[in-house]
Amino acid sequence: MSQQSHYRICPLCEACCGLEIRSEGQRVLSIRGAENDVFSTGFICPKGISLKDLHEDPDRLRQPLIKRAGKFVPASWDEAFEEVERRLLPILREQGPDAVAACIGNPAAHKIGLLAYFPKLARALGTRNIFSASTLDQMPKQLSSGLMYGHWLSIAVPDLPRSDLLIILGANPLVSNGSLWTVPDYRGKARAMRERGGRIIVIDPRKTETAHAADEHLPIRPGGDVFLLLGMVHTLFDEGLVRLKHLAGHVKGLETLREAVLAYPPERMASGCAIPAETQRRLARELAATERASLYARIGSCTQRFGTLNSWLVDVINILTGHLDAIGGAMFPKAAAFAANTQGRPGVGKGISTGRRRSRVSQAPEVFGELPISCLAEEIETPGPGQVRALIAIASNPVLSAPNGPRIARALDSLDFMLSLDIYLNETSRHADVILPGLSPLEELHYDLAFPQLSWRNQARYSGPVFDKPAGQPEEWQTLLRLAALLEGRDWRGDVNALDDEAIASDLQVRMAEQAGAVLAALAPLRGPERLLDLALRSGPYGDQFGRRPEGLNLAKVKAAAAGIDLGELQPRIPELLRTPSGQIELAPQQLLDDLPAVDAALALPLPAMSLIGRRDMRSGNSWMHNLPVLAKGPVRCTLLVHPDDAAGLGLREGGRACVSTAQGELSVEVGLSADLMRGVLSLPHGWGHDLPGVQLALARQRPGANLNALLDDRARDPLSGNSVLSGVAVSVRPL
Repeated sequence: MSQQSHYRICPLCEACCGLEIRSEGQRVLSIRGAENDVFSTGFICPKGISLKDLHEDPDRLRQPLIKRAGKFVPASWDEAFEEVERRLLPILREQGPDAVAACIGNPAAHKIGLLAYFPKLARALGTRNIFSASTLDQMPKQLSSGLMYGHWLSIAVPDLPRSDLLIILGANPLVSNGSLWTVPDYRGKARAMRERGGRIIVIDPRKTETAHAADEHLPIRPGGDVFLLLGMVHTLFDEGLVRLKHLAGHVKGLETLREAVLAYPPERMASGCAIPAETQRRLARELAATERASLYARIGSCTQRFGTLNSWLVDVINILTGHLDAIGGAMFPKAAAFAANTQGRPGVGKGISTGRRRSRVSQAPEVFGELPISCLAEEIETPGPGQVRALIAIASNPVLSAPNGPRIARALDSLDFMLSLDIYLNETSRHADVILPGLSPLEELHYDLAFPQLSWRNQARYSGPVFDKPAGQPEEWQTLLRLAALLEGRDWRGDVNALDDEAIASDLQVRMAEQAGAVLAALAPLRGPERLLDLALRSGPYGDQFGRRPEGLNLAKVKAAAAGIDLGELQPRIPELLRTPSGQIELAPQQLLDDLPAVDAALALPLPAMSLIGRRDMRSGNSWMHNLPVLAKGPVRCTLLVHPDDAAGLGLREGGRACVSTAQGELSVEVGLSADLMRGVLSLPHGWGHDLPGVQLALARQRPGANLNALLDDRARDPLSGNSVLSGVAVSVRPL
């Protein structure tokens, strides 16, 4: 049997690296970085190598499961759908669509089939109760970007290859390969920047791996980002450092902003962030004085009470210093497909809206079409009209990934029916009545729908399946289409291609009624995600416009480019990118200004003796990569890091165990000592706790770790975005 070489885009983190996979028959022989990839140029991290383990994992589900008398038994696809029909449809008929919730997790962002077809399922369901992992890590940035620029994914990223100064707040791109910033080989790009004289400053409660490779590290009190950022904005106005430059004619609300920050001088803010006033002023001056510079912040700044204010103020600082939409500053990628900010009339639009509906129990506002995932348990537990009695969970594990996981587990046990689409029997899917598995990533095509909108360089890349899918197993987009038909009371047993034809024909009638027939004919004979991708590429900013621009892109051209098509460095996009009703950058959105009084109240609160933050690891991805040998090997990673001086005062020792507790619960965890932490700060990674009954993750159960989220209050969230507060939480600690 001959060996074959395959080009593959890694679907396991935001870096989206190109891989070269060698196979023989149905076996993976090797995985390495694809040297000719136009985007990642050979970079690979351990997660890419783990695709072999994931494909071969004996615990990965390969056929549907139905729970009978409390135990899962294998079933055919028809049997599984019949069980869904028998159990779910009566709930919909008798209690209405809001009695069924849907929850979608982070892995779906890496699967074009799930991401492109989930909206069809959600529309068929018609529920207000849509939840996702976005309110655990990124909704503040999406909300602030939407308010300022008119679309949720108009997110500026550092133009690192051309920058002279990068200030990083609450992010660890050397480990994460970027977050809401798709940047493979951050280490190499940062090294090249510093070698040509650039500087990197990292602000974080822990001296992270990124901070160790930077020029300067500044420790900040957990949860104190808003005080630092307000102090810096105040300084820019106070010292006459505002230089809008090319943005001068595109900004609305400058004087309103100036008035709003008068009350927040660095001298007043210093106690809240533990960064001296003069250092705050120095940071503002350095950004203002450096020709090519930017401020970048991520998960650490989002998972706080003031996550949306933080995200807004980061962009405000880049705007006031003239670094937004400028070469070497914070720039907007221009994706080849699926980017709303490349469609329609450039420079003006409808903008965004929030709060079109509210959660039944907490009255939390809808943001980007969803409710905070921290509201899920209460919506299940609380009786009354609209109570959630069934759940469809798609690649989602909130029992480990969301605050107060034990409460979520109890709530899931009380449901009348639960359906899970997942490749594992994990901490959440164990509660399901039916589990429908997806394919191995190596058995399906790949095109990143979201991440080219966040990429360090514009590009278009496609990779096909490495292996044929098992006979009789549907692709995930087909499963979603059949489920949508079932929810609508239609025949789900029929030709799935006919369902797909009907869905795209309906969409085209809405988008381009006069051309719908001709466009549909031009897309033949493609089906499923490939047809949607061809449509998006051809109608996108680089597209062939269905023959009007013969030199433009289409799916055939992208497929023919074995390692992708390079579309060049980031370029200025304002005002073309804007989709606000005013056609300007909204510098002072009213709902953000209305949250500023809460900053004053927070500044007066006493500081906790010990506070807890999370951390990331190159060999871990949330809760679902701990069953893969290449990632699980090595030292124990779920440890509680403690500063040695704090450990001495608390009676903790390296390798011993500690009890960490809050009002929500307590957990036992192994202790590690690290002088990289601020005094009074503890660090524990999230996504662990694989020792729950019924979980079928043999390797992960050997070193289960402790579930950080079991300690977190599901009522604590940023009220603007609904994002959970996961960082800077007050805890008590004692030795065990």
